[in-house]
Amino acid sequence: MKRLVKLLGLLLAFTLVAAACGDSDEDSTPADAPDSTEATESTEAAAPASDTNVGLTFDIGGRGDQSFNDSAAAGIDKAESDLGVSYTEAEPNSDGSNRAELLQTQADVSGLVVAVGFLFANDVAAVAAENPDVNFAVIDDAMLDFDNGGVPRGENIAGLTFAEHEGSYLVGVAAALKNESGTLGFIGGVSGFGLIEKFEAGFAAGARSVNADIEIISQYITEFPDFDGFVAPDRAQEIAGAMFAQGADIIYHAAGGSGAGLFEAAADFTGTSGSKVWGIGVDSDQYNTVDSAVQEFVLTSMLKRVDVAVFEITTAHENGTFGPGNTVYNLAVDGVGYSTSGGFIDDIVDQLEAAKADIISGVIEVPTEP
Repeated sequence: MKRLVKLLGLLLAFTLVAAACGDSDEDSTPADAPDSTEATESTEAAAPASDTNVGLTFDIGGRGDQSFNDSAAAGIDKAESDLGVSYTEAEPNSDGSNRAELLQTQADVSGLVVAVGFLFANDVAAVAAENPDVNFAVIDDAMLDFDNGGVPRGENIAGLTFAEHEGSYLVGVAAALKNESGTLGFIGGVSGFGLIEKFEAGFAAGARSVNADIEIISQYITEFPDFDGFVAPDRAQEIAGAMFAQGADIIYHAAGGSGAGLFEAAADFTGTSGSKVWGIGVDSDQYNTVDSAVQEFVLTSMLKRVDVAVFEITTAHENGTFGPGNTVYNLAVDGVGYSTSGGFIDDIVDQLEAAKADIISGVIEVPTEP
């Protein structure tokens, strides 16, 4: 049974328990950080199999974004179920200015702190140095010091990165095989910091492997350092509507929570034009996360297995095998891939699997820049 509580309230509760028992509890819950959201502590009716608490610290948008953060949430939920760990959740305020404070708050009560997103990288390096007995992991940053030969930025810090371009190549192949208009679209959340461009590059390369002359309309919602592009579904809906009007019949988004607007636009355009158009999801299997009214417009999703990374780093911490450095989740380890929910691409799975095998074997080298 899960219960929502304020961090301050949790600290008070654990303080009372500690006072009554006469000793401290490493899994106590932190004091409230300014502007932080509520935290969730997961507890079971029976005592958990593990006494580990994991501090899962989301990127802006938190649990419920139907994408990146939700994939991380699925990983910690599995760790709770399979490993018996408990966890606390936190989410930065809207401008992310309290990231470091949240990390320290989580470190106060957790043996492992998982930060969801590369924007945590510098703060994790600083907080980890102050908490050498706590393990830290960062999604989407290798956490290596490349100025010094690529050594780990801390002996208690792991990086968890993904070959997004490889998974995007496969959904690009799917889009081109299903395309009828000769035009596709790509919507990126935020440009200018290198990550989302990997999605675009892979998608375009996959599509053009099928049809070298296919047109791809590309637009980003915001530019670095404005990260609102990941939480602007209304803007994504507007952009997608314009792309559909320009002839795109399938659009792939790498825009986090903004992607919900793409599927709404696909439903609206199909309803008004009479021509079926599609969206391609990202990170999670978005057929299973969107509203049922728009499920039929989710052709496939590029799966970025943040859930697997969160579960595996938690398992490593539990097993005493946690180590510094970077782990890359690529096609070879099913760290990225594509979904078949809805059955809309069942007829082309053989072609997608052939492309996947060629990427894994090195026959196909997928670009990382558009």
